[in-house]
Amino acid sequence: MERIYAAALQMAPGIGPSRLRSLIAFFGSAQQAWQANRGDLFLCRCLDETSCNNLLVYREKIDIHRLAERWRQAGICICMFTDHEYPPLLREIFNPPYVLFYRGRLPRPKELLIAIVGARRASSYGRNVAQMLGAGLAAAGIGVVSGAARGIDTAAHKGALQKGQTYAVLGCGVDVCYPPENAKILAEIAETGGIISEYAPGTPPHAGHFPARNRIINGMCRGVVVVEAGERSGALITADYALEEGRDVFAVPGSIFSEGSKGVHRLLKQGAKLVTEVQDILEEYDVRPVSHYAAPELLPDEAAVYGSLDYEHPLSVDEIVIKTNLSASKVTYALLQLELRGLIGEDGAKRYIRTAREGDR
Repeated sequence: MERIYAAALQMAPGIGPSRLRSLIAFFGSAQQAWQANRGDLFLCRCLDETSCNNLLVYREKIDIHRLAERWRQAGICICMFTDHEYPPLLREIFNPPYVLFYRGRLPRPKELLIAIVGARRASSYGRNVAQMLGAGLAAAGIGVVSGAARGIDTAAHKGALQKGQTYAVLGCGVDVCYPPENAKILAEIAETGGIISEYAPGTPPHAGHFPARNRIINGMCRGVVVVEAGERSGALITADYALEEGRDVFAVPGSIFSEGSKGVHRLLKQGAKLVTEVQDILEEYDVRPVSHYAAPELLPDEAAVYGSLDYEHPLSVDEIVIKTNLSASKVTYALLQLELRGLIGEDGAKRYIRTAREGDR
């Protein structure tokens, strides 16, 4: 029950990680801090008057035992800063969260973790690279961490799920699907990896939560890979946290004409390691790449359709028909077969692109 009391305290208005630590240190346990009377709470001087009054009002509304049972039924677990399973690198950052909520599992204490982050409005190129790197890192036994946002984050998670484990750190409760279209992928992540947040279950996403979320992504990991980022991208906040905490920063170059590459190129000028393949990351940690690459065996129509596509510029069915001189029905059937084998992907509005894999280039 100590974890439940710590979580309830963290949920109270005005009590952040620092104040929570002070309360628990003064009273000896989260339970005793939760149950302390008004006089003792004022005497401890861990809270100002407003926060103290807020806690007193808040705890009258909470049934601790009912809360614990609701979370248990939802498969939501709690980890405290003092627990063995708390991510060890996260302990080292400035102001780490005292309580983490999670579904699935937390990374193993010695598991090597690398974050992949980038723009929400990512290009086809950026999503393809993120998925390729996510798959390559996971295949090598590295846990891939990202924020489950649209764009680069989602692509990185998808790639990692093909080969191993991935962890999503949210700016909302672990039972809240945001963005809504990621409900399926979040369920898949919870089955083999974990969904993690410092925000209580039921907490909706809020713009102010995401910079704080980024410090956890960085804090859990040995390194951060930035795939696409504009000059004011949230991914750069994660990279800045990484630099401040002495973590490794990697960056994938993009077009010099793209606004979405300006932030990445600034990181490269500042000394981030340039990444063009997963081996560029693995060699920093003396990890051998695991490749099961084999050139795909394709039927003639499949080969024609596959040959008409590249990794950056999605094509519609009509455009593929023109390039291949095949009928629309043959093109549609070939696309279905290629997509089922994971060789291509739909890039929105029925436009198709090759799925990048290590060894393709």
